[in-house]
Amino acid sequence: MSDAALTGLDKAAILFQVLGDGLSVTIFKELDDAQLRQVRRRAREITGVPWEVRRAILEEFYFGFLTEKFRETGEDSRRPFAFLDKLSDAQVAYLILGESSVVMAMVLAQLAPERQMKVFEQLDQDERIEALTALGESEAMNLEAVVSVAGNLEERARYLPKGTTYERGGGEKLAGMLNGMPLDQATLYLGKLGQENPELFKEVKRYYITFDDIFKLPDGVMRDILNSVELDDIAMAMKGVDEATVDRAIGVLPKKKQAMFEPVEGPASKRDVDGARAKIMAQVRRMQTDGEINVADILSGEVVE
Repeated sequence: MSDAALTGLDKAAILFQVLGDGLSVTIFKELDDAQLRQVRRRAREITGVPWEVRRAILEEFYFGFLTEKFRETGEDSRRPFAFLDKLSDAQVAYLILGESSVVMAMVLAQLAPERQMKVFEQLDQDERIEALTALGESEAMNLEAVVSVAGNLEERARYLPKGTTYERGGGEKLAGMLNGMPLDQATLYLGKLGQENPELFKEVKRYYITFDDIFKLPDGVMRDILNSVELDDIAMAMKGVDEATVDRAIGVLPKKKQAMFEPVEGPASKRDVDGARAKIMAQVRRMQTDGEINVADILSGEVVE
């Protein structure tokens, strides 16, 4: 069974199978009750559809739907997403990583079909379905909202490394970008990079150190880092870290500081913990900039005590 041999009713029925009753009713809200019943009956009749065909129909519908919903047309239309033309497909994929499904769809709608597929294929299957769901449940977005989203993304795009960074081992530049992000977002990017481009991930890790990496450092290096941070920040940053790791980290500090250390008792907000960890990571970056430590050498195992 090929996509080309299917009728419009067949494709709608297969979509109904893929999306399920609840989402299909939302997506096909323009159909009347009789038409919905016809599609549903046909969905029960069609069997043995290869996943490749189901995926092709889903993607055909997805791009047609989101393009109609978000793309501006006409010679006088504003092009708030014109900046995307200057980005590579890899850059666009990283730009929308972690964004809401609606924003992902909005960005994809601005791309030419061949670019849409290249970026779309980098999304997880769950993310694709979530984007469909969000699109089906949302109302048409006005131009003001579109321009606002585009403006925010354009500002973020200024900090993306050049397109060749992703393909030509620009790990140091990409690490610099990660260092400027909030910890949660940097962790998300790094995790995605590890899945999609292990070689570039390995290169980035030569220059980018995470909070967890601190506890893999030689005692002397870890002492220099933690000894330059307030004890209250260390205590908050250690919230959620296993006891053995905390004991080792505190054990490298001077005896007086060890005696003064008091762990944070009771619950602590994620914001407070992340804030404290960010202060420690800022100190790591300062020490690296000043030449006090060399992250690349440390993480490659070339520095020993």
